[in-house]
Amino acid sequence: MNPLHKKVFDLLHELSISYEVVYHPPAPTIEDALHYWKDLESVHCKNLFFRNHKGNKHYLVIFHCLQQLNIHDLEKRLKQGKLSFASPERMNKFLGVAPGSVSPFGLINDENNHIHVFIDQELLKAGKLSFHPNDNTASLSISTDDFIKFLKYSGNGYEFLALYDTV
Repeated sequence: MNPLHKKVFDLLHELSISYEVVYHPPAPTIEDALHYWKDLESVHCKNLFFRNHKGNKHYLVIFHCLQQLNIHDLEKRLKQGKLSFASPERMNKFLGVAPGSVSPFGLINDENNHIHVFIDQELLKAGKLSFHPNDNTASLSISTDDFIKFLKYSGNGYEFLALYDTV
């Protein structure tokens, strides 16, 4: 078993969080992953990892996979200053993942709770959410309540907020 997957699955088991997993070829983009998610009945999430302009703060932003984010609008909504995508080196250092595999489950590797998580509040309406288990050769689905349980366990700061204007 992939050691990145095993670490996530072991923790979910320890937290008594049930999940469904689908294994598939590498799917580094949403477009690739959509082909394999047809059997997972959940809201599929996009996860973007940012740093501030000084490089001393990092943010994981989670939202519906079919949404697009305007980074300038995101900067205004988050009120964290100028943002840029974190480098592959930062992804590895703080989340233990490679590009194309960013996942909130990477928080298990953030031992100092350095990353703050922003989640689109619309995801609270979903019964289940899906993410890669720290490697893009699988996708797993968990209940939204269990996802919040995982976030609380991680110790990282997180907040739900409106990432998009609603009409």
